[in-house]
Amino acid sequence: MDPVIIVGAGPVGLALSLALAAQGVPSVVLDETSGQEEPRPARTVVLRADTAGLVERLGCATIRDEGLRWVGWRGMQRRRPVRQVAFDLGLGGTEEWSEDPSSPAAPAAPLHITQHALARGLRDAVAREPLVRLVTDSRLDTVEQDRKGVTAHTRGPDGTWWRGSHLVGCDGSRSTVRKLLGVRFPGRTAVERHAVAALRTELPWPGEALSHRQPPWRGVGEEVTARPLPDGVWRIDWLLPPRGELVTPDALVTRIRETLAGWCEGTTPPYELLDTGVHTLHHRLARRWRVDRVLLAGDAAHLLGAIGTQSLDEGLRDVDNLAWKLALTWHRAAPDALLDSYQSERRTAIAARLRAADQALPVLRGGGGLRAYLPGVLRGHDALLTDAHLGRGPLGASPAYPHSPLAAPFGEGMIPVGTPIGAPVEDVRVTAPDDTTVRLRDRLGQARFPVLLVAPGSGVWERRHWRTAGLMPRLEEAAEALPVASEVLVTDAYPGAPAHAVLLIRPDGHLVAAFAGVRAEELRAAADAARGNAPEDTDTSAVPEEGAPSGRSGTPERAAPARGERTPAAVSAEVPAPAEASLGHDRTADVH
Repeated sequence: MDPVIIVGAGPVGLALSLALAAQGVPSVVLDETSGQEEPRPARTVVLRADTAGLVERLGCATIRDEGLRWVGWRGMQRRRPVRQVAFDLGLGGTEEWSEDPSSPAAPAAPLHITQHALARGLRDAVAREPLVRLVTDSRLDTVEQDRKGVTAHTRGPDGTWWRGSHLVGCDGSRSTVRKLLGVRFPGRTAVERHAVAALRTELPWPGEALSHRQPPWRGVGEEVTARPLPDGVWRIDWLLPPRGELVTPDALVTRIRETLAGWCEGTTPPYELLDTGVHTLHHRLARRWRVDRVLLAGDAAHLLGAIGTQSLDEGLRDVDNLAWKLALTWHRAAPDALLDSYQSERRTAIAARLRAADQALPVLRGGGGLRAYLPGVLRGHDALLTDAHLGRGPLGASPAYPHSPLAAPFGEGMIPVGTPIGAPVEDVRVTAPDDTTVRLRDRLGQARFPVLLVAPGSGVWERRHWRTAGLMPRLEEAAEALPVASEVLVTDAYPGAPAHAVLLIRPDGHLVAAFAGVRAEELRAAADAARGNAPEDTDTSAVPEEGAPSGRSGTPERAAPARGERTPAAVSAEVPAPAEASLGHDRTADVH
């Protein structure tokens, strides 16, 4: 079978190629650049625990070597501290945390890394992966589709036609793929502007990030944010007025000196200026994310970033959501309609994030009267900013998909647990089939559905002593009978789950359903729904948006491979030029 064609070799495109390879799917990544990325210390990304874990799982070594996990977060207004949060630097952090100092739950530490270091780490991982072919100096100019696949043409030293099973546009905000499809990209331009500087210096809060509202020094603006990087480097952002202010080099140096002096008891400490820039943030959302065999991901599908939200974070969540669905479809272990749920879930989640940001902006920036519309606004400006920057609440929390078309049918054996249906599961310690103890997150993204048994006391016994006792034989038999590849894992405890509860989890870590004990038929029905076979009494006619295809039906031809197995399909996707092109022109005039 033909490989998947990925257009764009930024972090999202590279991560998607690696996520597909981990599930036995070959890909060709078309990179319009030469493959050399200019180091820009002022261009950085903040990754939450889930997306940092995804990138590390994909083999990106720079996450550990060149990224920094913050030890804390502090908020200030004028001269007084208003908020301080300590992070969990281990593996026990949670997104459901309390600001009560006596609470045992601490938020997982965000990870801060320069974008060029992240991209380099992903490129190194791609170079080690035989199922990924990266082709530089290849600019897309034509896309065609037919019933069996996609054909694309690239310009370059040797113009080439490529053949793939699907094509994913990860080619950024000015996406050629989106334009060739004629998909509109409406939204708001210049929602926020920031002057940015990367510099090496010493600040009074080593390892802590800071948001300072209304600093009492002249000429620095209404809000300043400082985020630490390794080796004593800081990225500092100054919020600019909505329109017009020209940031000259002299004006930026003045901002730097005034800000550092304000934070360091009136004296500007020595500093080394490494990089500067002006960052303009837009909010846009593509009308469609899927047109037959062509899909959009990352900035090609959405733009966001105001109030501390992270666009790349959401792009990597696109990857996590799409990769397992595309892998099951490619292996013909699921109906093609499974891909419709990618748009349904992810576009809905991004739309909610943009809506929350649009409602919060007048409150935070203009004192507007929208407090009644956004949960949490009454807790104040600083709480909203903390939510957005730290990844919680409507502005930042990992998305849940409670109304997904992949939702399991109701069964009498279903029970509630600490994680709502459709939400990301907690990263508990589990015992794997090879008798190792790992984090649950380490077992995700492998084209298998984890089946998690809650068995108190199991952690003190070797697996060989209890794998043939109690519920285990029946559970393993039920897991073997599922219509998807699965893996039985065991944990001592899971939040809100009673002993002997069984949780079915998607490959991207979202909870499908939880059951009281082994309910083989209900477990099978839930797994079948999660792979895109909706129950007979469920109307799925509304799932595709704006004419998205309804998919094909039929019996799966072969299952996805287990972890470590490799598909025999060739990675090369070059084909002879087709007779005619159906989508070879740009029909989008309203994308900027």
